[in-house]
Amino acid sequence: MVAILYTFDRAFMRKTFEAIDRHVDAESAYLALGPDAVGASTAIPEVVRQPDESVDDLVDRLDPDVVVRNHRLRPGEYGFDHERTVVHVRHGASVGRGEVETTLSHLGDVVDVALAPGERWAERYREGFPDDVDIAVVGVPEADRLVESDRPGERRVLYAPTNHNYGGGSYLNTAEDVLDTFADTEYELLFRPHPMDRQEEPGKSVTERCRERIEDLGNVTYDGNETPGESMRAADVLVSDYSGIVTEWLHTDRPLIQLTALDADERAVPPAGYHTDRLDLETVDDLYAHGPPGDVRERRSEFRAELGIPMDGRAGERAAAEVMACTE
Repeated sequence: MVAILYTFDRAFMRKTFEAIDRHVDAESAYLALGPDAVGASTAIPEVVRQPDESVDDLVDRLDPDVVVRNHRLRPGEYGFDHERTVVHVRHGASVGRGEVETTLSHLGDVVDVALAPGERWAERYREGFPDDVDIAVVGVPEADRLVESDRPGERRVLYAPTNHNYGGGSYLNTAEDVLDTFADTEYELLFRPHPMDRQEEPGKSVTERCRERIEDLGNVTYDGNETPGESMRAADVLVSDYSGIVTEWLHTDRPLIQLTALDADERAVPPAGYHTDRLDLETVDDLYAHGPPGDVRERRSEFRAELGIPMDGRAGERAAAEVMACTE
């Protein structure tokens, strides 16, 4: 028996649960709902189905007090969605991609407790979820370790846009241009495609071309890690778009460049950093040396206030407390 059962279907989703689980004091485990999540975490014990055992049979055998999900995989298909207390926590707090509306429409019938990254999400949860869903603002657990991390000052840039197929981000339009910009310069580039753009076309082909080119670039490293935490702590500048990584990066005061050349024409990049549709080295030099200009700083401050995310490094503790309350 376990008290807390985490469920997810993609390996990169583990980052949120690991950031929460280090603060719980009850027995916990995770269940992989897809092959990509099998063996994903070494920090949380994995439970494995026996031969011919269904997901619901396994959950009944474990008899958890609470099931925690951070995904939208087939909501309502599993018995635990209706028979157990279900807590939802986001695995990424992206802004501008319509993620809140999708969450509400998919999970409204199965969630008992919704953990919001900030007041922006909580307000819309209160409007869209049924009245009996408890809503709490906790922050972004996976960003806690960024709060106290120091800027390395190593001229290191992290390129990490959102995925193409599900996010309509800038990757297809900017990946090779980013390599052109940083090739053979004094900067070290960490080139990080979203995990889904390593697995699915058309992003997969772009990733393969870029990886082949990176082999001949001494100042560029291909970042194939499932989660971005280590690379974010090591970077001085982030180049992204409206990926959830942007919200994590806002926990630092380091420069952010947002590429606006999206594949989703109907969407807009939020005002979290310096906007450009095409990167150039002069801009990177200026931001690295001086930080963002005054108008960008002002917009970033206003945007942070609008999000209402507590950025004190204690989001994992707050989320764990909400989960633990479901075990009592």
